[in-house]
Amino acid sequence: MRVISGRLGGRTFQAPAGHRTHPMGERVRGALFNTLGDIEGLLVLDAFAGSGALSIESISRGASHAIAVDIDKNAHGTITENVKALGISKQVKVVRANASGWSDNNQDTLFDIVIAAPPYDNLQHALVAKLTRHVTPQGLYVLDWPGRTDLPLLPELTLLKQYDYGDAQLVFYRKVS
Repeated sequence: MRVISGRLGGRTFQAPAGHRTHPMGERVRGALFNTLGDIEGLLVLDAFAGSGALSIESISRGASHAIAVDIDKNAHGTITENVKALGISKQVKVVRANASGWSDNNQDTLFDIVIAAPPYDNLQHALVAKLTRHVTPQGLYVLDWPGRTDLPLLPELTLLKQYDYGDAQLVFYRKVS
């Protein structure tokens, strides 16, 4: 895998071995960050982080700090190695935890952007909804969701944009309260 753009653009990093994660492809990741636009100085939560690609791309494009949360031991090790190899350990905090448990233990921690990319074989609607509490007022919530699948109900958020990429869809929400 490679960083698409920003100060780390073109640098490569690893994806976890096996099939427990579904790394977001470059095309979809590029579309996500092109839609976000300028993220200079913002705080990002990368839930279900997998390879850490979204945290890495965020930092490359100017985010000040990211937290990458994943429960999988292999994914956690891969993210840790990627962050170290790219020299961004001070900007990316890698947490090995269940996203629900992390959320419960950090209820007051807010982010300008929360990106949720749950495993497609275990979408965890309640957890996806729970993570919305970490979005700052006027902040963005980005959901990576399987294509042609009904979206979860997220009543505290306003749907902004939805893009279909066949087997995946990106959904952008804003927290208005």
